[in-house]
Amino acid sequence: MLDQVKKLWPELKWIQDEELRRQTTETWKLALEKSKLTIQDLHEIPFTLLVKDCKVTFMEHKRAVVHISREAAQVMSRFFGDKLPIDMDTVIAGAILCDVGKLLEYDKKDGRAVVSDYGRYVRHPFSGVGLAMQCNVPDKVLHVIAAHAGEGDKVKRSTEAFIVHHADFMSFLPFMNQ
Repeated sequence: MLDQVKKLWPELKWIQDEELRRQTTETWKLALEKSKLTIQDLHEIPFTLLVKDCKVTFMEHKRAVVHISREAAQVMSRFFGDKLPIDMDTVIAGAILCDVGKLLEYDKKDGRAVVSDYGRYVRHPFSGVGLAMQCNVPDKVLHVIAAHAGEGDKVKRSTEAFIVHHADFMSFLPFMNQ
């Protein structure tokens, strides 16, 4: 299963800290083991159930968020330098993990993605943190997972959490207008 996760997420190689890379990989492995979805499903189901007939897949959205987050953090680092320190590993791991809880929040019925029974009660930021905690993901990355969605509007976001939050919403909100 670890090899499948690494194939699903070539961006894991961008995480410099080997322990964080391992923890991030293990979190995805755990989510896949607990999920009713398969890796193939992630390449087929829509990334959101809030957009009618959404054609963008879960993995297309997820990988876009990771790439946007990394590139935004690089640009910010280039312009702001030490005036705004950014932990690139936290940005990348947080972006890879921010929607991992959707593997528990979603189910597939009659070939379509639907909210699971679990997902009716527990949204993906919460289940994502729970999965990541089981894999000893550091608190600063747990914060990114917890704060990336609307639930994060109630907390003081770290710089890394702001980056992932905005990357996620810039690749979500335009689809709400279609």
